[in-house]
Amino acid sequence: MPAWPGGDCPECGEQMPANVIRCATCRALLNNDLAIKPIVPPEFVPLPEIATSSDVSLRGVYLPCPACTRELRISQNLFGQRVQCRFCHHPFDLKRESAAPLAGYASCPHCHQELRAAPKYLGIKVSCRHCGGSIRLVDPKSAPA
Repeated sequence: MPAWPGGDCPECGEQMPANVIRCATCRALLNNDLAIKPIVPPEFVPLPEIATSSDVSLRGVYLPCPACTRELRISQNLFGQRVQCRFCHHPFDLKRESAAPLAGYASCPHCHQELRAAPKYLGIKVSCRHCGGSIRLVDPKSAPA
């Protein structure tokens, strides 16, 4: 962008010195490189919607009885205690690290229906089978405090 070299104004013909931006008489812009160019707004591109999901802690698990291997529904707060099978009445210590759950259960925060989920679904976003709400099942033993 070169400066105005001086000379006659292109609008009114008045003699203007060098390095002047506007004519002193008619206020015409003497350097076209300084003209305001129209601002073109960018094209609107809508962002994809992000489906929010709610974290849901498991309320309990389904475990096999160590004696009769029948499925037991056990609440999370019973881990670390001595319990007994409701079918064969075999007592056993319920340890979290030795228990391999068949499934877990939780309530959907959207429709409040109970959900049963296999361990492979822990930590990933899934849909409630009753209402289709987006949830992420979290095991409370592995959740950060």
